[in-house]
Amino acid sequence: MIKSSMIKPGTAWYRQIAAAFTRHMWLKAIGTPLFIAVFFGAYFYLLKYPVHTITIMPITWLDRLVPFQPMAMPLYISLWVFVSLPPALLATRRELFIYGGGMTATCTIGLLIFYFWPTAVPVADIDWALYPGVDYLKSLDAAGNACPSLHVATAVFSAIWLHFTLSRFTAPRWLLALNWAWCTGIAYSTVATRQHVVVDVLAGLLLGGMVAYLSLRQNGRSQTAVLLAT
Repeated sequence: MIKSSMIKPGTAWYRQIAAAFTRHMWLKAIGTPLFIAVFFGAYFYLLKYPVHTITIMPITWLDRLVPFQPMAMPLYISLWVFVSLPPALLATRRELFIYGGGMTATCTIGLLIFYFWPTAVPVADIDWALYPGVDYLKSLDAAGNACPSLHVATAVFSAIWLHFTLSRFTAPRWLLALNWAWCTGIAYSTVATRQHVVVDVLAGLLLGGMVAYLSLRQNGRSQTAVLLAT
C-alpha cells in the first residue's frame, strides 16, 4: 500500500476506497460526464461525415469463432460505468489530471485515425429487427469508426489504471480478477454484437495499453517529484 497523507497506514482496503471516492467529488461528477459528452460529439460527427473513403475491415477466422450474441449488449453498454470507476477512486487532483490526460490522448489518437482512415465492419447477414435491443444500438452507433475499437481501447486503459489503484489499496485478488473479467467481457461484446471485428479489438488493445503504460509512468515520475520536493 502506498502511504498517503489522507489515508492512515493499515486502513482496510474498502475504507481506503471509500475515502478516495469522497475526494474531489464535484470535479469527478462534472468532469467525467462532460468528457464523455465532448467525446461523443466528435465521435458521432466523424461517424456521420467521413472525410475520406471508408475502408471495410476484414473478417478473420477468429471472428467466425465468436457467434452473434445479442445477450452481450449489456456488457457492451456497461463500458460507460466501467470507465467511470478509475477516476472515482483517485484521491488527488494530480492523478485525476494525469488519468484524464491519458484518456484524452487515447480518444484523440483514435479520432485522428478515424478522420484520416475511416473504417467500418462488414454488413452482417442478420435481421436486426429480430433483436430490438441490438437494432436500437445499431441505429445510434452505426458500425463505423471501427479500427481501432475505442470501446476496447478505453476499457483496457481503464482496466490498467483500475488494477494499479486497487493494488495500491491492497484490494483482494477476487476484486482484481473481477476488473479484468469485466474488461474482457466488454472486449468480447464488441465482436459478439457485431460492432467490431477482431482486428479492431487488437488495435484497441494496443492503443489503450500503450497510453495506459505511458500515463502510469508519468504518474510515477510525478509522485517521485513530489516526494523529493517534500
